[in-house]
Amino acid sequence: MRNKINLSNRLKLRRFFVIISHLPIIFWKSFSVILRRYITTQVASTTALVLGFLVVMLLGGRLIRYFGMAAEGGLGVNVLFSLIGYNLPYFLELILPLSFFIALMLVFGRLYSDHEMAVINSSGISRGRLARMLAPLVIVLMLLEGWIALVAKPWGMERATNIWTEQSMTQVFDLIRPKEFISSGDYHLYVGEIGARRESLQDVIVIQMNAKKGMMDTQAQRNQAPTHHEIQSEDAAALEQIPDEYKSQKDSLIFAKSATQVATTDGSIQLDLHQGRRYEVDPTSQKYSQIGFERYRITLAGKSAPDTQAMRIEGLSTKALTEVISGQAQRENTNEVYAELGYRLSLPWLILLAVMLAAPLSYVRPRQGRWLKLIPAIFIYVASVLAVISLKDSIAKGKLSAMMYPVAILAVALFALYLNYHDRLMNRLRLKRHTSETSQ
Repeated sequence: MRNKINLSNRLKLRRFFVIISHLPIIFWKSFSVILRRYITTQVASTTALVLGFLVVMLLGGRLIRYFGMAAEGGLGVNVLFSLIGYNLPYFLELILPLSFFIALMLVFGRLYSDHEMAVINSSGISRGRLARMLAPLVIVLMLLEGWIALVAKPWGMERATNIWTEQSMTQVFDLIRPKEFISSGDYHLYVGEIGARRESLQDVIVIQMNAKKGMMDTQAQRNQAPTHHEIQSEDAAALEQIPDEYKSQKDSLIFAKSATQVATTDGSIQLDLHQGRRYEVDPTSQKYSQIGFERYRITLAGKSAPDTQAMRIEGLSTKALTEVISGQAQRENTNEVYAELGYRLSLPWLILLAVMLAAPLSYVRPRQGRWLKLIPAIFIYVASVLAVISLKDSIAKGKLSAMMYPVAILAVALFALYLNYHDRLMNRLRLKRHTSETSQ
């Protein structure tokens, strides 16, 4: 019986010592989890605040500009905030890495100034390990930056370009004011009166200076025969058979009693002029021809090209860029495609470079303010980012290869590693020199 009691006591003591021996490990794990949660929360919240401040500051000027255009009638109020939303990814792709870097500098600087970093280092956690605790946040931000650069920004730029195209097409008719001339392409338009709902125009005068080939689609029912080789076609097919010298070298002056806008599906602006006369004037010989019509159609703005050539390279989707590179699609400047695709793929790495640079640059000595190194550190990071971004123009012009993107990122990463391990290497060199001197 006594042996059984002794055995049970020994087992309890063994369990107690096992628990005691594991307490440091349990404490260390819980401490690491708490520290990771704390530092991640601080950096994430500060990044959000800095990002919001920079977005408001940068978009404020653009918003004021759009408000001015809307007040002048050059932009529809209904698309004002749509344009801001579509342009937001264009700003975020560069603001997000900068905001993350500034947040790291602020949080790490506060840890140094409040002596929290000294406590963390005394607990066996180095500056590099503290930066590695942000790995989940860095991965999330890299994925977010990649999504913005590869998907969101091209989509937003395409939508914004379409809105500007639609506005340029519709604002010509919407901005017409009575007894004022407005210009659209080769045309100058004057209107005496406007209908209550802007559905019709009265007492219209249209002046076309040196009309180019193919800019007018005439569908007129004429009352008189023309003089001086006036165009007599009733459809576009017959118009193509007329020599250019008879249809595109003279200035035109059109008087009409009324005009209505024609609904189109290709984005062009067309007006039907009713009951008027058309004069063609040769400025060199001062001769003119005239013709009457019941209905005459003019195109104030042509339709936009649907192919990728008409779209800015920033508005092309990543899939479209890869199709051009693989040969499935055509574009005039392929170097521009390589430059844009390499630029988009290099942006997520700016998040990783921000951590690598912020860890050594945020170091503050005792009794130094945390703001002391913020501005110089921002300049260093911006210079490193510009070294990567500035390659886009040179690669687009064919001066450099697209492989310079990984070379530049690797160079900045090596510079960041040098800043991180410079003090450690110098201390080791001093220690070796001291040991060699003492041994002699």
